[in-house]
Amino acid sequence: MFSERTNWKLAQNRFTQALERARAGGAKILDLTASNPTRVGLEYDSRMILGALASPRAMDYDAQAKGLLFAREAVADYYHELARGGSDVASNVSTRGLDVHAERIVLTTSTSEGYSFVFRLLCNAGDELLVPKPSYPLFEFLADLQDVKLVSYPLIYDHGWQMDFPSLERSVTARTRGVVVVHPNNPTGSYVSAGEVALLNAFCRAHGLALIADEVFLDYRLGNTAHASFAWNRDALTFTLSGLSKISALPQMKVAWVVTTGPQAEVAGAMGRLEVIADTYLSMNAPIQWAVPTLLEQRTNIQRQLLERVKANLAELDRQLAAQKACQSLRVEGGWYAVLRVPVTRSDEELAIELVQEKSVLVHPGHFYDFPSDGYLVLSLITPEAEFIEGISRTLTFLDA
Repeated sequence: MFSERTNWKLAQNRFTQALERARAGGAKILDLTASNPTRVGLEYDSRMILGALASPRAMDYDAQAKGLLFAREAVADYYHELARGGSDVASNVSTRGLDVHAERIVLTTSTSEGYSFVFRLLCNAGDELLVPKPSYPLFEFLADLQDVKLVSYPLIYDHGWQMDFPSLERSVTARTRGVVVVHPNNPTGSYVSAGEVALLNAFCRAHGLALIADEVFLDYRLGNTAHASFAWNRDALTFTLSGLSKISALPQMKVAWVVTTGPQAEVAGAMGRLEVIADTYLSMNAPIQWAVPTLLEQRTNIQRQLLERVKANLAELDRQLAAQKACQSLRVEGGWYAVLRVPVTRSDEELAIELVQEKSVLVHPGHFYDFPSDGYLVLSLITPEAEFIEGISRTLTFLDA
């Protein structure tokens, strides 16, 4: 009765079962996996946010496939502000390409929907996309639903994360249609460097591939170096995905977008087809589109709070790690997560289960993000600070026992 593409293993894994048993037993779990920014104690301007949803203009139905021009222009302004504010718009980006035009933007309800549009645009059933490993596990489900095959290429850690370009070259086949990059990566927190962007452009041109860049965490850099958006990339056909879920920490508002850039003829062909895909669904609602400028404005207040939280928790992690020798954190450049390298005395899943059962601490095992081996835990840096301090203390005490 059901399609093969949805033939997933839906039974709970051992980790989820252990967590539910602990909660059912009344244990207060210290959650070091927090990903929902609306539930970590941030101060939102509720009056402005809710007021923006009450525009009388929302009573008119104006079906624009790419989304209302008013909202798309607000997204374009976001990129213009990035270009003006960046301390070092990366050297691989030509100054002629810094404009992001509203006509090259398609609004979607989520980055997941944006991915589905781009996957459908580029791939026939059974075609392939190259994706980073480790990275966010959502890709597998999106690919299954679009009948696309994922081929992973590794990110290598050596005093920081780098793309493995020889593996990319070995992975290309006649069915490869594009390369996915996450900038910065979730969970490694590594940006694609300017040198890597230049190599990616050359790689894509040589093999006739598109670039798909996920930039939801772009604004959350932890150092002083600004990192250029792929929305300014002109040297290969590029689809840049982002949205309010992370930019303004408003995942419930369901606003995202795809920016298309690259050689003019390829962009024109892509936009014509993307517009038909978007017009088929018309998924954006009017109230949220009229609210986009106000919701984007909220990022200044929210990003300040989140960056203060992330930096404080990262400093606390380093402080506690300095008092022991068994574990180390891997270099993180941006985003909301940290990767902890731990002794391999059991599988990461078994370790995470024991932490829940014995210390009431919730962490993500590395295999959730497709790390190539055991010995990694993933921690959220947006966890409330008091909870993070105690959770890290319990985790390191357990690992040092």
